[in-house]
Amino acid sequence: MSREQKHITVFEHQSLRTDRGDQRLTPGQLEALQLFFGENGVPYYSLIHHGVRFNEYVGVIQIGKIVIEVLPKADKSNDTDRWRNVLISMLHVVGILDIHAPSNSNLRLRSNSILDLYFELFIKEVEYLMHRGLVKKYRKTDGNRTTLKGSIQFAKHISQNMVHQERFYVKYTTYDKEHDIHAILYKALKLLTYINTNVQLNSRLGTLLLDFPELYDIKVFESVFEKIVFDRKTEPYRNALEIAKLILLNYHPDVNRGTNNVLALMFDMNVLWEQFVYVSLRKHKARTTSIAAQNIKNFWKPISGYCSRIKPDIVLDKGTKDCVVLDTKWKNLNGYNPSPEDLRQMFVYLKYYGAKKVALVYPGTENKNQSGQYYDHRSHDSKHLSDEECSVISIGVEKDVKAWQKTIFESINSWIENKSGI
Repeated sequence: MSREQKHITVFEHQSLRTDRGDQRLTPGQLEALQLFFGENGVPYYSLIHHGVRFNEYVGVIQIGKIVIEVLPKADKSNDTDRWRNVLISMLHVVGILDIHAPSNSNLRLRSNSILDLYFELFIKEVEYLMHRGLVKKYRKTDGNRTTLKGSIQFAKHISQNMVHQERFYVKYTTYDKEHDIHAILYKALKLLTYINTNVQLNSRLGTLLLDFPELYDIKVFESVFEKIVFDRKTEPYRNALEIAKLILLNYHPDVNRGTNNVLALMFDMNVLWEQFVYVSLRKHKARTTSIAAQNIKNFWKPISGYCSRIKPDIVLDKGTKDCVVLDTKWKNLNGYNPSPEDLRQMFVYLKYYGAKKVALVYPGTENKNQSGQYYDHRSHDSKHLSDEECSVISIGVEKDVKAWQKTIFESINSWIENKSGI
């Protein structure tokens, strides 16, 4: 069977259809996307007539052997290589894609998508672990043995060995490589040999499966990964397990046909932009300045039931006279005003946090900020402006991620009055 893939690259908010466009879905591919969408829907795309329209999620969806890569975009440029590198850089900065760890250096593959990159990262990590030597762990097991080892389980020994008196049903401790960590990696390796469509990785996957111990099939849930405790011996497994978790928990097998299995590695671009701005500010801020992400404050309490809360993206120097509140939005305003909902939200933050300044932070084509004043809500004619402001900060996307992070810091820092640094 051919291993060649069909690769489609689109940008967020673009559409793919079966009846028009340079890149088209086949009816079978659209049906697979519709089945994956299901009755409850998925946040990655919406269904349209003869196609799908992608939302603010970016990443990769693989359906069967077709790979659909969805890239971010904050200007008019259609340079897929540029925006792919932007996405990979942002994922690396926030810690989702650790491509510069010692064991991940010198990647051989010139990846056609983030999916290829994730697959090679996983292979590279497992190769690194194999070279180090797989760790052994203690595990308890029981069964019939011809030698007495451990403790006899009398109830089962009597019931199973009435006619086999040369055997002993015992419970004992074994020290070997057969444990859940290796079972997870083995399951991920087997899955990759099934869904990988990049021929450059096939031989490396085959070699790993030959050398890796064959293990039991483990049922993978979020709780399985939560139970893993890292110590001095297992710490080198962290990267491999993180990638295995991402792949295994986002894989959706097609139980009806078996030909349209879905792997969705998708990231909310609004959340990613928020984390990227936060990490960039934290990296450059002064020691005396506090910074908090997703700071929660009670907002409204009904007579009975749960209270409502507000949660700005980033708060600097909370509780001081220099408090600043930032909300990040991954969209290009293209000269338009922010939405009324966003401006109302910032007004609430201004009041409830006693903030000195508030701002909405957007990506853009250039670095600029523009302040706007709220109308005086205490005035009866609604024609007078107050001294309460909300600014709009636009930050141009840069190729060099470190320079981009510094630009984010400097743009926001220069906007804040009467401060020597963030």
